[in-house]
This record gives sequence, C-alpha cells and structure tokens, in this order.
Amino acid sequence: MSNVAIRNLQIQLGGTKIIESLDLDVRSGEFVVLLGPSGCGKSTLLHSIAGLIDTTGGQIEIGGRDMTWADPKDRGIALVFQSYALYPTMNVENNMSFGLRINGTPKAEIARRVSRASDMLQLGPLLKRKPANLSGGQRQRVAIGRAIVREAGVMLFDEPLSNLDAKLRTELRRELKQLHKQLGATMIYVTHDQVEAMTLAQRMAVMQGGAVQQFDTPANIYNAPANLFVATFLGSPGMNLFRGRLERQGARTLFRSEHLAIDVSDYQFGQPPAGARDCVLGVRPEDIDIGDLRGAGATRANVSLVEAMGAHRVVWLDFHGTQVAGLVQDAQVIETDKDIAFSIGTARLSLFDAASEQRL
Repeated sequence: MSNVAIRNLQIQLGGTKIIESLDLDVRSGEFVVLLGPSGCGKSTLLHSIAGLIDTTGGQIEIGGRDMTWADPKDRGIALVFQSYALYPTMNVENNMSFGLRINGTPKAEIARRVSRASDMLQLGPLLKRKPANLSGGQRQRVAIGRAIVREAGVMLFDEPLSNLDAKLRTELRRELKQLHKQLGATMIYVTHDQVEAMTLAQRMAVMQGGAVQQFDTPANIYNAPANLFVATFLGSPGMNLFRGRLERQGARTLFRSEHLAIDVSDYQFGQPPAGARDCVLGVRPEDIDIGDLRGAGATRANVSLVEAMGAHRVVWLDFHGTQVAGLVQDAQVIETDKDIAFSIGTARLSLFDAASEQRL
C-alpha cells in the first residue's frame, strides 16, 4: 500500500491547459474515485499519476517518493484500462502472468500470484481459455487480475466498466468493492458514472474544468455540495434549484422568492449572513413531499410528467415555470396536467450564493 500526494499539478497538452494548480492527497489503502463529466481532466490526472503523460509543473509523490519524472515501470502502480487490452493468442493464465515473466519473476512466485488472483476473481475454470472465448465481463476480470498479480502499491482504474452492460457493471462493482477489502491496496478509479462513484468510493473528488470542486465522502458531497456544479451534477434527478433572497426577520432567517417563503433559521451556515443577499435554494427530489398536504408550507403546482422507476416514481412539477422533481414511493394516484400539492422538507436544504455559486 502506498499513499499518493499531488502538489500544484499542472498539465498542458498542445497549448491547452488541462489541469492547473491541482492538489490531491490519497491515503494509503484508500479507495478514491475521480468523478466528473467528459473533458474535465480526470483521465488526464490518472494518466499523469501512472507516468503516461508528462506534467508541465508540480509534483507527484507515490509512497513518499517523488515520482514526477519516474518511468511508469518504476512507480509501483498497476493500471486497468477501459479496453481489456488482452493478448489474443495467449490464454488467461499467460495474459495474467505475462508482465511477471518479462520481469524475470520466479516460476513458483508467478504461480502463487496467478492462483491468488484467479481465486479472488473466480477465474480458475477459465485459465486455459483465450480471450475470444470469454464474455466481456470475464475479459475485464482478466485485465483486473493482470493488475493484481503485480502486487503494486497503487492500482489505477480508467473507466474499466464502461464497456459492459448494466447487469455486468453492477456485478463487477460489487466484486471491485470486495476486492479492495481483500487486497487493502490504494485504488484510484476514474468514472463519469455517479452510481459507480457513490457505491465504490470511500472518498471521491468531483472534478470540473481541470480542478477538484469537492473532495469528501460520497454522503457528505451528496448532502452538502460545495457549489452549484456539484449540487446539480450529483443525483438523478439533480437537485431542484429556486432563486431568491435571504432576509432577516427578527430572530429568523427566511428564504423568499416570488412564490416561496421558507424559514431557514436552522440552516448550518458556514458564515451567518449579515444582511439580505441573493441566493439559490437547493432541494433534493427526495425532500419534495407530494400529495394531499394541508400544512402551512404546502403549495401547489401542475404535474407535467410522471416517470415510473420501479420502486418509486419521479414526478415532475411545473411550478410557475420552474421544473421541480419529487420522488413518490406510495400508491397515490397522480395524473399529468392536474394540480397537486407539494411541500419542501427543510432538514437537508442547501443554500448557495447567487454570484459565486459557493455554498453558504
């Protein structure tokens, strides 16, 4: 196991700045996910850790040693790509052991490592097959096994499940989580799939524009996003947003818009507002209560769409031109193009400054 420390990293490709002044600390034995949209720099960051891309500036430490300019083979890392990249003429056993044989590892040690990895990944019955006779999920297991046998201090994954169907992705996600528990290795995993990130990560770094927007546990990021980008990127559907103003009314703090007035006095402000200010109120769909509500905070909106999701339904409301998503898990009848009551739960609200878009 090795920690990874990145200091003031800068990467420029073809005159374009991809990453600028990025810092990241991955603890030894930690499973960290780099999450973000396409083009945000997450794969570039991973490849720079692996030594496949030269840095323009900054420092990369692996296991306490400066590896900024070290060759990939000297970094003590193993990399699993999106494509399986298996040798078609070799069977599973030889694919997994190829790197060890090239490095001159003793045969007994190769056999031990391949046996251990194949047991972990349930590849024992497939060791004599060639890649053409394997399913996509089996091929990816072989690619992961090839990384495991290296017994590297850091394992890097570049969207390894994106070529698989939904059922296989779910199965391999679970296996990767179990694998991390068994190996205890430091793992850094790149994905644009937030379900993968939420289920795999101990901590995740949400990236945009070559910068880390927030680095924390999945639960903390979901419940307390650092800014509007994180708030809207994470969650399906994303966070509902209402624009308005914060106002003081005696001892209370209120959020007011043209059609809403919500008491946010219990909100945990990073710094209590000194006076009125423009802001954005964020509410997760599961905190929108929909149905026959008669409380003081209830209001009404028109049902524009109902999406059946199996265990629940996503109900889209047209609230004075703003689309609001709520989750419904009961059997109440909800018809489109009809008005319905809804209210906003206040226990897990988020508030953002309208100008800076940072969490208040």
